[in-house]
Amino acid sequence: MSPAARSLLLSAARREAVGRGGDRRGHNGLAAAAYLARAGRSVTVLERRGVLGGAAVSESDLVPGFRFSRCSYLLSLLRPALIQELELERHGLKLLPRSPSSFTPCLDGRYLLLGPDAELNHSEISKFSENDACAYPRYEEKLEKFCKLMDFVIDSPPPEMRHEYHLSMVDRMKDKVDKSVFWSKLLGIVMQQGQKDMVDFFDLLLSPASKILNNWFEGDVLKATLATDAVIGSMAGVHTPGSGYVLLHHVMGETGGQRGVWAYVEGGMGSVSSAISKAALEAGFPNICSSHFWEGTGVLADGTEVLTSVVLSNATPYRTFVDLVPANVLPDNFLSAIKTADYSSATTKINVAVDRLPQFSCCKDFNPEGGPEHMGTIHIGSESMEEIDLAYREAANGVSSTRPVIEMTIPSVLDKTISPPGQHVINLFVQYTPYKLSEGSWQDSNVRKSFAERCFSLIDDYAPGFSSSVVGYDMLTPPDLEREFGLTGGNIFHGAMGLDSLFLMRPAKGWSDYRTPVKGLYLCGSGAHPGGGVMGAPGRNAASVPV
Repeated sequence: MSPAARSLLLSAARREAVGRGGDRRGHNGLAAAAYLARAGRSVTVLERRGVLGGAAVSESDLVPGFRFSRCSYLLSLLRPALIQELELERHGLKLLPRSPSSFTPCLDGRYLLLGPDAELNHSEISKFSENDACAYPRYEEKLEKFCKLMDFVIDSPPPEMRHEYHLSMVDRMKDKVDKSVFWSKLLGIVMQQGQKDMVDFFDLLLSPASKILNNWFEGDVLKATLATDAVIGSMAGVHTPGSGYVLLHHVMGETGGQRGVWAYVEGGMGSVSSAISKAALEAGFPNICSSHFWEGTGVLADGTEVLTSVVLSNATPYRTFVDLVPANVLPDNFLSAIKTADYSSATTKINVAVDRLPQFSCCKDFNPEGGPEHMGTIHIGSESMEEIDLAYREAANGVSSTRPVIEMTIPSVLDKTISPPGQHVINLFVQYTPYKLSEGSWQDSNVRKSFAERCFSLIDDYAPGFSSSVVGYDMLTPPDLEREFGLTGGNIFHGAMGLDSLFLMRPAKGWSDYRTPVKGLYLCGSGAHPGGGVMGAPGRNAASVPV
């Protein structure tokens, strides 16, 4: 290892592996640490913030008496193998499945509820279109088929060409065998799908979400409800080619063995990170978190130098290779690929404390303890794909959406541990808010207040009096997400999830197997395969890569 490369590596005592957190997907770093510890490695985990878990965190100091999942707020993608292998339920992970899982109110007095109950879905969709009610089970069945194809790819390190690590003949042979096994298994799964399904699969991958949904359904409200999954977290619209893949990405998870079911986590998303850290501690290493900053020089803020032969970075590719690694140790083409990757974001997260539940005008019956309309994701401003597209086009021109697309969740309806009795925690996941505004700045308190009030006012249109129920709130715009959690550009996935940035192309062509041009440095966050979401797969896969 060159002296320049060595300057990146950290600890008071020599360690076999150092994992770095401080990004939105700190749970991946913790997962990698847990698996390395189980394999007998000596591991130290360094967290840039004082709160464990990157952005899979729960924080109680935003509004007194309320506990917020400050960034990520729902769970479904966390890999079943990881939950079982690390025994996360034994370590305190408790999932609260939502049923119904989706509610879309309409200004004309109608509404749409969806969830795991097939009879409910048919009854609800029939209010808008009998044809769509019949087509919806086939649509779900088709996506579930594709998810089974994706499971193997997600849980496997990509079969990347090995780099100049002077492999022995035995290692070269093993590498070839491993690749052959991967491709043969994948081919077997593809053959099981059949040609028609594979053509449909590639159509989903390449097409805009609008094309896919228009081919399946005729009702605007159903299409818009489903389309939000295709654009959430991305600077993309429903007509953007490839947005169909993100549609799949958000239904490929499961809760309790049920596909596409999302759950709240008791105690907030920090409970995910806590359970993984407990599994890691049980595996045998004591130093799981440090509030010290890693300044990219190999020296912590308190002057401690960390020496190690292996580093796993859970930061974004840009932060890892542009901000932390000396440029002179990286190939020009690799560094260029990292710098020019798409880190754009149009997402703002608003954490809201309220003194009562919102009462939606379209619902005749109201239960102050929580009704079906409060259980799942509430889609505000999403009555047609045209509305979503207009909001996107405004942001593409540097203007925060006049009529934002809001996904509202109220976890305190099911989780009684995060708010005072009778009061509630509300998550607002809002699009579209460009990183850089064409006029004004997110640093301007008046701009921030105006946008938050715009969101609250839009909710008032569907649930009169919502604004007056707000006790306090915390808002994270794209620049806030970048500054606070190290998310380059505010992108929650550590980089765009387009087809040119997935699988063998993530984070850069030729470097998809978690290794990097710096020997001993590995990438284990969402910027690596298979990408973003609280799934733990990048961390689990990275830990399995031979050193």
